[in-house]
Amino acid sequence: MKALVIDDEPLARAEMRRLLRAHPDIEIVGEAADADQARAAIERTAPELLFLDVQMPEETGFDLLASLGGTVPPVIFTTAFDQHAVRAFEFGALDYLVKPVEPERLARALDRVRNRTLDTAEAPATEAAQPLRPGDKVFVRHNDRCWFVALEAVRGVESDGDSVRLWLADATPTLHRSLAQLEERLPAELFFRANRSEIINLRNVERVEPWFSGCLKATLTGGRTVELSRRQSQLFRDRLGL
Repeated sequence: MKALVIDDEPLARAEMRRLLRAHPDIEIVGEAADADQARAAIERTAPELLFLDVQMPEETGFDLLASLGGTVPPVIFTTAFDQHAVRAFEFGALDYLVKPVEPERLARALDRVRNRTLDTAEAPATEAAQPLRPGDKVFVRHNDRCWFVALEAVRGVESDGDSVRLWLADATPTLHRSLAQLEERLPAELFFRANRSEIINLRNVERVEPWFSGCLKATLTGGRTVELSRRQSQLFRDRLGL
C-alpha cells in the first residue's frame, strides 16, 4: 500500500518512516512538509494512504483535505494535540494518532486501513467487528454535539430501542446500534452485562448490596443504581469472589 507522510517536522517524518519499517506492506512513496508540497506529491504518487499532521505552516491538514476535492485517500491524522480529534473524524479520518506515536497504536490504525481496503463495500461491518481495548477512545456524535471519549469514562450503557445510550459524567449520547453489537466490541475485563438492557463499567462500581430474590444492586460513580439479574448476580459474585 502506497503511503505519503505529510508533516512539517523532519524528525516526525523520520520517526514515522522508522515505525513503518515494521509493516512491509506499507510503502512510503513520498514526504511533504506543507500543503503545497503535499498536493504536488499526491498528484505525482497517487498514494493509497495519507499520514497527515494537523498543524502545519500556512495551511492546516484540514485545509489541505478541503482543497483536494474529488476522491481523497484514507487519512490517519498524526498530531501532538488531541483537541483536534472531533474535527478529524468529521473529515472522515480512519484514525487519529497522538505523538509520540506508539508502535502498538500505529499497528491498530493500519489494521483499520487494511480491513477497509480489503473490500470497501464491507468496511463498516468489518470495522464494527473490531474489538476495543480498555485504553481506547471512541468518537461519539449525537445531534449537534461530538465527544472523543475514553472507554474508562463510560460508566455504563443501556438499551434504548434500536439504539444504545452511553452514561457519561455530563451527558447520555445515543449510538445507533444494538446493545448486543456494542457488547461484542467492549473489553470484557472492563464492562459487565448487568441485565438484559444494561452494561456497567466495573471500574465505576462504588458499592454493591444484596437486593430482592438473591439479586444484587450496584451503585456507580455519580449515584446511578443498576439492578443485576439473578443469573448475572451469580456471575458477578463468581467473578469477584464474593
